Amino acid sequence: MKPFGLVSICAMTLFAVVSAGSAHADPRGLWLAQDGAKVRVSSCGKALCGRIAEPKSPTDPDTGQPWIDKNNPDPQLRDRPLVGVEVFISMMPDGPQKWSGTLYNTSGGQIVPGHLYDVGPQTIRVEGCAAPNLCGGQNLTRVR
Repeated sequence: MKPFGLVSICAMTLFAVVSAGSAHADPRGLWLAQDGAKVRVSSCGKALCGRIAEPKSPTDPDTGQPWIDKNNPDPQLRDRPLVGVEVFISMMPDGPQKWSGTLYNTSGGQIVPGHLYDVGPQTIRVEGCAAPNLCGGQNLTRVR
């Protein structure tokens, strides 16, 4: 009976180690996009969401004013400040180090299906497709 108990304990330990290795990382925190904007990723229910915490510059060079959501497809939302706009929407776990949901592209006003990947402790990657052959992505670097 003792050998069986030891095998069971070893099997449970191996299962725990393998499970921990495939568990989702935690991309919550503040991230710097390639254009200089900062996005805060946090929990929203069982999902992850990301909101613009800081735009790429204090003012929009086209207007000299603070950034607004000027490309939003809804005319009633085009005057809202860009800070606080949700850009990663309802990202749910979808495999090891992967979350899937919706992305909002503030530059063009499109809402597209997308993914968030945990690349490492200091990097996440966001990818989305506006059409089957029109895809893109970018890496974000952890600020904190």
